[in-house]
Amino acid sequence: MPAIDLPSAYRKLEGLPLGRAAVSRLYRTAAPYFLTIPAQLRSLEPGRAEASMPAVPWTRNHLGTVHAIAQCNLAEYVMGALAEATIPSTHRWIPRGMTIDYLAKAAGRLHAEATLLLPDEPADKQELPVEIRITDAKGVEVSHAQIRIWVTARPARG
Repeated sequence: MPAIDLPSAYRKLEGLPLGRAAVSRLYRTAAPYFLTIPAQLRSLEPGRAEASMPAVPWTRNHLGTVHAIAQCNLAEYVMGALAEATIPSTHRWIPRGMTIDYLAKAAGRLHAEATLLLPDEPADKQELPVEIRITDAKGVEVSHAQIRIWVTARPARG
């Protein structure tokens, strides 16, 4: 989980030159594994987030397409941003499982869109599915992931 208030930082900086890039970089350093991909947040609001990632040499496989694990990392990157923007501060979350289907060759810049339908009243403990659709520059869906997150109420501080 980021050590920053990601939704607030995004709202404050998204309209500034290089603002999205700065927030995206800060978010990637909060979870250092995200530094393995050059992802950038494009949109962030409760229930929906978007990110993109160019194909760079270290994200390509031996076929010249975007590696499967780079696509997984992009899915987890956008899911984490979405969870931070959607899960109320009274609760916390952690990924519990992931499935991904590779539907087409992934070449060039990829775009990921994550969605989460949050219940009106979050339970003390519940598993919620985050759907992530990854498309190429032509709009072709190249992979579809579902990351299940475990959401629990934060313990009362006393």
